[in-house]
Parts: sequence; structure tokens; C-alpha cells
Amino acid sequence: MMISTPREAESLRAEIAALAARMIAEDGADYGSAKRRAAKQLLGNQKVRGDVMPDNQQIEQEVREYNAIFFGDTQPQRLLELREIALDVMQLLERFNPYLVGAVMNGTAGDHSDIYLHLFTDNGKDVAIFLLNQDIRFEVTENTSSKRHEPVETLSFMYQQEGVHLALYNQDDLRAGGRNERAGMAAVAALISESQE
Repeated sequence: MMISTPREAESLRAEIAALAARMIAEDGADYGSAKRRAAKQLLGNQKVRGDVMPDNQQIEQEVREYNAIFFGDTQPQRLLELREIALDVMQLLERFNPYLVGAVMNGTAGDHSDIYLHLFTDNGKDVAIFLLNQDIRFEVTENTSSKRHEPVETLSFMYQQEGVHLALYNQDDLRAGGRNERAGMAAVAALISESQE
């Protein structure tokens, strides 16, 4: 498929975003792999130009619309349940400055969504020891995001039958802020209250 005009690029970008959103909502795919799979499904092995790939904001909007159309009767309740469980975990881990991020925070979470928290502590081993003392078994992985060059240690476990992932950052990262949207305990409690009104 030759893309020769900005309008064609915009149209293809919208198609990729819509297909990626379906993969995220239906299958629980992450944004990056959903974009790549959607582009490959629409274009085959053709190299995809950068201006054709949708950004995460466009995909997030498509996920919201998809959820409203196809899961409007179940997704709000599922989101509320995940936020309540997230708040329980955040209260448990309060000493480590927990912040909710991702689909549960931004409201696009569905049946396949896990809970993602960022913790800010001077010693990540303290989090591991705390979880062991709570009799919570976890797996440790290291992830490297495109925005960070050093790996981020992540502790993953099941809590009330939901997957929870704790990305461990140092205190300086909290003060430095960042581009990631995140919500502290008070903000998560407010989101829960809003949805119950």
C-alpha cells in the first residue's frame, strides 16, 4: 500500500489505532505490541513510516471508545474493582510512596488488565523484605523503558486474584517528577468515590 498524501497517512494511522485498541481491550495486549501487530495486519511486512504509527494517546482514546461501545455494561464495574484493589495494595505499601499508573489509573482497564504501581524508596530490598514478611510471594524482573536507560526492578505477584506489578524507583525519581501520569492514594480514593456517585 503506497501512502502518498497526509490524508492517507492519517487514515491509516486511525485504522492502526482502532485495530490496536481492539487487541488491547479484547486480548490484553500492551500498547507497543498491539501497534506493531495492527500495522503488520494492515500492511503486511511493509516498512511502516513513523508518521503512520499512532501515538499512545490516540490509542488510549480508541480504547476508551471501544470499551464504551462493546463493554459499556461491564467495564466500569471492572475498573472500580481494580481501583479498589489497587488502593488496598497502596495502603499496604504506604511507606514506599506508591503511585498508581497505567490503564487502571487512566480508566481504560478491562478484563485482562493488571495493576501497575510505582514505588519510591531509597532501598528496593526493603520492599522485597516487606512483601516476604507479609507472606506475599513475588517474581523479580528488570525492565528497561525507552525513557530510562537503566533497568527498573519490578516485583510481580497476585493479590486478590489480580496481577500486581511494583516498579521500584529511588526517592530522587519522585522529586524529579516525570512524564508518566500517576495517582497517589488520595487521587485513587477520589477516582473511586467519583465512580460510586
